[in-house]
Amino acid sequence: MGIQAESAWWLLLLPLWAAAIWWMIRHTPRLTGIRKAGVIGTRAIIILLLIAVAAGLTPYRLQEQRNVVFVIDRSASMQGEEAQSEWLAEAWSGKLVEDVAGIVSTGSHAIVDRPLSEGYLSNETAYTFRSELSRSHTNLAHGLQLASAMLRESGGGRIVLLSDGEENAGDALRQARLLRDGGIPIDVVPLSLELARDASIEELHVPSVLKQGETYSFEIVLRSTAAGAAELRLYEDDQELAVTEVMLEKGDNRFSLRNVALEPGFHRFRAEVFLDGDGQPQNNAAHAFSRVSGPPKVLIVEGVQGSSANIEEALSASLIGYDTIQPEQLSVELASYAAYDSIVLHNVPATRIAELPMEWLARATGDYGVGLVMLGGEDSYGLGGYFQTPVERALPVYMDLQGRKQMPSLGLVLVIDRSGSMDDGKLELAKEAAMRTVELLRDVDTVGVVAFDSVPWWVVEPTPLSNREEVLQLIQSIQAEGGTEIYSALDEGYRGLLDMEAERKHMILLTDGQSSTSMNYGKITSAMTDNKMTLSTVAVGDGADTVLLKRLANDGKGRYYFTRDQSTLPAIFSRETVMMSRTYIVEGAFTPGISDAGVWGPLWNGGVPKVQAYVATTAKEMAEVALWSPEDDPLLARWTYGAGRSVAWTSDAEGKWAPGWVQWEQFPKVVTEWVKWTFPQFDSSPYRLYTTIDGGEGKLVVEETGGDSVSGNGLAAMIHGEDGDSSVRRLLPVAPGQYEAKLDAIEPGVYLTQIGTVTGEEPSIDGGMTAGYVVPYSPEYRIGGEDGSALLERLAQITGGRVLDIGAPEQSFQFQPIELRVPYPLFRELLMAALLLWLLDIALRRLSLPWGRLAALLRRSRHASGQAVPQERAIGRLRQRSQERSQFYGSSRSTPVQPDSDQRQTGSELSSSIRSKSEPSRMQDIQPGRHASNGSEPRPAAPSGGGGHPQGDDSAQVSSQSGTINRLLAAKNKNKL
Repeated sequence: MGIQAESAWWLLLLPLWAAAIWWMIRHTPRLTGIRKAGVIGTRAIIILLLIAVAAGLTPYRLQEQRNVVFVIDRSASMQGEEAQSEWLAEAWSGKLVEDVAGIVSTGSHAIVDRPLSEGYLSNETAYTFRSELSRSHTNLAHGLQLASAMLRESGGGRIVLLSDGEENAGDALRQARLLRDGGIPIDVVPLSLELARDASIEELHVPSVLKQGETYSFEIVLRSTAAGAAELRLYEDDQELAVTEVMLEKGDNRFSLRNVALEPGFHRFRAEVFLDGDGQPQNNAAHAFSRVSGPPKVLIVEGVQGSSANIEEALSASLIGYDTIQPEQLSVELASYAAYDSIVLHNVPATRIAELPMEWLARATGDYGVGLVMLGGEDSYGLGGYFQTPVERALPVYMDLQGRKQMPSLGLVLVIDRSGSMDDGKLELAKEAAMRTVELLRDVDTVGVVAFDSVPWWVVEPTPLSNREEVLQLIQSIQAEGGTEIYSALDEGYRGLLDMEAERKHMILLTDGQSSTSMNYGKITSAMTDNKMTLSTVAVGDGADTVLLKRLANDGKGRYYFTRDQSTLPAIFSRETVMMSRTYIVEGAFTPGISDAGVWGPLWNGGVPKVQAYVATTAKEMAEVALWSPEDDPLLARWTYGAGRSVAWTSDAEGKWAPGWVQWEQFPKVVTEWVKWTFPQFDSSPYRLYTTIDGGEGKLVVEETGGDSVSGNGLAAMIHGEDGDSSVRRLLPVAPGQYEAKLDAIEPGVYLTQIGTVTGEEPSIDGGMTAGYVVPYSPEYRIGGEDGSALLERLAQITGGRVLDIGAPEQSFQFQPIELRVPYPLFRELLMAALLLWLLDIALRRLSLPWGRLAALLRRSRHASGQAVPQERAIGRLRQRSQERSQFYGSSRSTPVQPDSDQRQTGSELSSSIRSKSEPSRMQDIQPGRHASNGSEPRPAAPSGGGGHPQGDDSAQVSSQSGTINRLLAAKNKNKL
């Protein structure tokens, strides 16, 4: 047993405590006797208790116990988790009752699987791990650090580490030195759990720069734990190049396959190996990339199949390769767009381009310098629904007619299904579509929004867009719930249109389900047609009533849309909003006005053909307009967007709107020049990129190759994640000509990045070069490597630990126990005692109680009844005191009390009798000339003759008696206090 103090310096207050007690004893005149002793003693104890609490005085007892934390390596290389569980359970069974143990699991990070406790495992044959963690790396340092923190809180102990020692993240040796300084040894259990069959691709080499037509080789290094036949596959841009059967030997195997660079552009390569019985597929693929230079290549995306013959012939005449696809075939991978020098959108509606490809079209232009050309038609620009899309951002024109005054007023009602089936993201996109439509309308236009489930209700009553923000907030408040009833919602929207004052009235109905009732919709569509209203419908998903919606759109003189990709809803609504006003299509033959066209100037030397129609747009502020319409609308515009360039031709390329242009002999050359102007302005990168991975964290390393670098103002890299988000990171210099940036996403594969100079306070890219880098699979999945047992032995040696035998798990708790102090915290009890004593102190000082009598009673209670003072002795003492008092005041003025042997009085009766007899005499002595208070005659004066007391003596006697009585009264009053 013992006492410990957490803050011992508070004990320096004890001398002051003693001084305070001495001061209270000397300077407390108001209290006397036992009452004074009680107050001072109570206060002394209270102060002493508070000092003990402040100093953290705690009694303790010494206890011997063993504290063990098992650190279990659960990384991917540890395939035998069942063996670890069984070993752990057997080791735990050797624990004594007072021993304490815990479990920490470690992989890419560490986590407490079981806190330190004295309990036993629920399953004595195998332990079941409770936690899930990333197993892509082996970070022993994190596990050791977490285990040491647990032991330090418990007073120390030992760590038992189960691992193969193949560390590939962190620094376990550094952590071991810290544990040595903390007095915590590490016992290690080397585990060797190699896979019976496993094949991996360790290396894939492809030249990073190739010429078109150049023959090159794939250099592949395979590693295998067993001999046997395997299949090797090669892919280029996800297209299979070759499938080869190879014979693998145990260890490293090298293969070389030849290929020819046919297509120019950026290409991604992937090699895969397949071995029967392979126990670890994560290491079966490797990636590489290469940029093939040569004749440029263009991607043509056409809205109407077979309508791009004019463009294809023009490109072929200039020896420019091309691929023609439908908009639904656009890739969802950004790297696929980097394989082309330019992309042409030929009369393609935005409603047929999914959200991700729409974003990649703009990214390919702005980030990687791929050109973008839009050719007009009835499904392009604003008519195609490109308002506020990424493609609009990349083009040199706005889709809305900013500043246009002579346009018919528009009335629009949006009828939106908000049933429960719309709650999977469709309603959010429908609200986004409605909000984009509101932004596209003018302030003089009128809009209303009806949401319906089983019943319709007006989210936005038909109102002019004078308060656009309030309308947007109301649309955003729509929530999904309920069933689907279309007829009443359609009828409600029709009645709203009737009350609108607009030159053109239109309704858009959107739903993903079928109406719960079957009504005569012809009444509504006929009434709408009679009132010059139009109706368009949008069916979302296969669950919609497509037959009904088609009929409604046909009867309502509108358009019917069906989409499975709900991300196209905003484009559909934008298209419908523009289609309400045919003013966007400007008709009438005119000769375009020629403006400053730069390098295109020689194309117009002989003049330009007439144009019959075009889609009205608004030129952006920084755009160059080469050809104008009489309405001051851009007919041909271009500009630079980020690292790339884009061109907008607002008439068509089929001959319907511009037949003179299609028949013009210069047309192939003109189209080719438009496309060539958008080609990337660089051919090779002056940088070499590669990645490093440490503990789940990746770094992008950029090295200057000595070419035309742009690092004068500092470098930055635009890095794209798998979710499509991009971020600009400063490249920090770490060595001459070498820079680094942290990578957030390190999934294996080929990635594109743009390297350029830093501009502004916030990092951004100015100009720049497009490059690629490869992220390999984690080193955790590599076959072989360094011998981990050497690292484990080194950890035990540094910390003074042991190398335990895997066949003897009971050795885990076989070591000298540590002696721990087990405290008994008394802070609460001490504070409660101080509070109670404080209340007692208040009672002693403030309550007027007969403390003396109480003390006497307490003393009497200690004696037995037979030891009480005899009553006769008490009465005798009282008689003696009465006689002494009578003699003191004079025999002539007092009557002695005669004892009565036959009849005795109690102490209280006797005391009362004495007071009744003595008080008048005392008053007469004090005031001889006054009458007694009871009305008796005044006492006669003593004679001056013989036998009596002289007058002077009598006066002196009275004076002496008066002084004595005054002193007695003062003492009595003091005792009362």
